[in-house]
Amino acid sequence: MDVLISVQHPAHVHFYKHAVEELRERGHDTHVFAVDKDVTVDLLDAYDVDHTVLAGRAPGGSVPRAQLTYEYRLWRAARGIGPDVVTGIGGVAASHVAALVGARSVVFTDTEHATLSNRLAFPFADLICTPTCYRDQVGPKQYAYPGYHELAYLHPDRFTPDPDALDDVDVDPDDTFVVFRLVRWDAMHNVGGEGFEDLEDVVERLESTGADVLITSEKSLPPALEEYRATVATHRMHDLLAHADLFVGESGTMTAESAVLGTPSIYVHENDTGLTDDLAEYGLVYPFHGPDRHEAGLEKAIAILEGSEGADWDARRERLLDDRRDTTDVIVERLLHEGAR
Repeated sequence: MDVLISVQHPAHVHFYKHAVEELRERGHDTHVFAVDKDVTVDLLDAYDVDHTVLAGRAPGGSVPRAQLTYEYRLWRAARGIGPDVVTGIGGVAASHVAALVGARSVVFTDTEHATLSNRLAFPFADLICTPTCYRDQVGPKQYAYPGYHELAYLHPDRFTPDPDALDDVDVDPDDTFVVFRLVRWDAMHNVGGEGFEDLEDVVERLESTGADVLITSEKSLPPALEEYRATVATHRMHDLLAHADLFVGESGTMTAESAVLGTPSIYVHENDTGLTDDLAEYGLVYPFHGPDRHEAGLEKAIAILEGSEGADWDARRERLLDDRRDTTDVIVERLLHEGAR
């Protein structure tokens, strides 16, 4: 079977990397095509995933132009392959190209507020795979599974944290430390939001508990905080999250990654999601969305570091894992099922 995989974001590399390996071990041909965005290509290289880069940023930063360029080149590549099934997260390019070349398409999504992407992809998709915590009802094309995107690569059958990653940030395994994540608010999925205002105050208050603070950021930091920036290799970030005592941030993906690794997570964002609310049911995520979300989230972070929220994080994680599937198994299962139709 020929499987075409569209990768347009670094997170997509993590999501599909084990499925690519498993499909190839079963004798299927996988064809990975990518957009050179952020560290996507670096990750593909780091994980030794064979791939072809079809597009990068469009001149002038036009997102629609970049998308159209990528879809056109993906269509041309697909015509030469004749895939049985095409897949992608979000699935705009994957569903369009599959329809044009007569292949089946399998779209994965976990983001309810990605309304534009969903409107462009869903009408053309053959199968739309969503976690059971996904709130929207898509219709007869929807396949709901008990898992999360993050469990495609962070399930214990797929990932074992490496403590050597701490050497990169000069932290000892016994040290208490917080990963503080800041996002770029002009990104498409964050437009209209706002982040922590006084970053130096946040760091000072977190440090007052005796914890070290490591910042990962999509944007520049005040000069006084640059020394807090974590300079860990991109493909080792999950090792860092797994060993952290707390995650605080504005990134839904890194919040979920930390939680499934058993690291308590403070999620501060104006948008709530089925994913983060579901993880909150297991006591691994503390979401804050109201007008006082930054102050409330910081107070909860301090409470966790001071021990008033308990310390049974591993037990909470085990309860979650008992209820959830290895998502790579879902990916492989659904692709082979659709590709054989």
